[in-house]
Amino acid sequence: MSKRYIGGLISAFNSLKVANAPTIGTPIRGCSKVCVAFTAPSCVGGGAISNYTAVSNPCFITATGTTSPITVTGLTNGTAYTFTVNATNVYGPSAFSAASSSVTPLLAGTVALFAIGRSPCGNTATRNLYTFASNSSTTGTSASGASGQGSAAGNNNLAIFALGNNATTGSQTTTRNKYTYSSFANTSATASSLAGNSGSAAGNSTVGIFAIGGCTTITTRNKYTYSCDASTSATASSQGSYGGSAAGNCTFGIFALGASFKCGSCSASTVRNKYFYACNTNSTIVAASRNGSWYGSAAGTGTFGIFATGGNVVYCGNAQSARCKYVYSANTNAAATSATTCSYRGAAAGNNTVGIFQLGYSGSAFLTTRDKYTYSGCVVSSGAASSVGTYGGSAASNGTCGVNV
Repeated sequence: MSKRYIGGLISAFNSLKVANAPTIGTPIRGCSKVCVAFTAPSCVGGGAISNYTAVSNPCFITATGTTSPITVTGLTNGTAYTFTVNATNVYGPSAFSAASSSVTPLLAGTVALFAIGRSPCGNTATRNLYTFASNSSTTGTSASGASGQGSAAGNNNLAIFALGNNATTGSQTTTRNKYTYSSFANTSATASSLAGNSGSAAGNSTVGIFAIGGCTTITTRNKYTYSCDASTSATASSQGSYGGSAAGNCTFGIFALGASFKCGSCSASTVRNKYFYACNTNSTIVAASRNGSWYGSAAGTGTFGIFATGGNVVYCGNAQSARCKYVYSANTNAAATSATTCSYRGAAAGNNTVGIFQLGYSGSAFLTTRDKYTYSGCVVSSGAASSVGTYGGSAASNGTCGVNV
């Protein structure tokens, strides 16, 4: 056997020393980007894998990384893409994986999802999809079951809804739904640690903090991590409460506690807590400047939150139109433009330009009214109405970090 032949044989077998192709996972969209997940091959060939490359189709935009997922940037919002991934070791690149499922990057803050909650006919599974740009409302994928007095938080890809009261039994539930914006699909999410209703939630792009609610003595909060669908314990609130509301930015959430139980009596509270996501800490901050609130709602930007105070007398309602503007950096509170109608048990979601407030119950009627609150001028105008009168709904938007979620 000649030396040349041996060399040719070795050269031919070098292809066996590259790694096997990775196994493609489910891509997750962002604004002008997609996170491409994959599983490393079990056979790495003749040497350790040094990096992976993800490639888009169309446009063949690439990105590299050493672990899953790889974020491919520079994509066009509204364009559908699939992705493949290969692995490279010292002997060269592997074959590409199979193509991923199709995914479409979406400009953040384009839609909000409103869970209607209770209607005149009882608790519902109805959800409305509200498009900010066109000020229009359509029917979204229903919840897994009819419920009311829930809460919601999320990021640009998904919304987590704590359902609240069970429609059949009226009892509090631990059920959560995961709503994926790209597919308009609703699936089961990890349950809360405690059954509750009338809670509140705020978060950033990584976690949502859920105040469980359900009783004036409950201080429990759960920290829900979106990427792994995990729910863990979060620092408790400063006092028991329910029927609260929350808004925040990338760093912290501001929780208006709602009805509280203190000194032996139950009352609508002005107490607010500031919850820092990174260090899981809770502190008491400047109180609401208006009457105590109960079953309010909130939306805002990365700079401030707009809080609708809801009712100011527990159980009797006393629906209000008052709103407060809470400026995060200064920890100050001022009056904001009032709602068009007095109400409570509403819901709110928004983007960096507007907040959409679903007004809820007027004290005598289930309202379909939504207010569009434009932050820049503190102006309130009419938003597209809900498909049915509401009471005790919840909402989340596919907002950027710093938008009420």
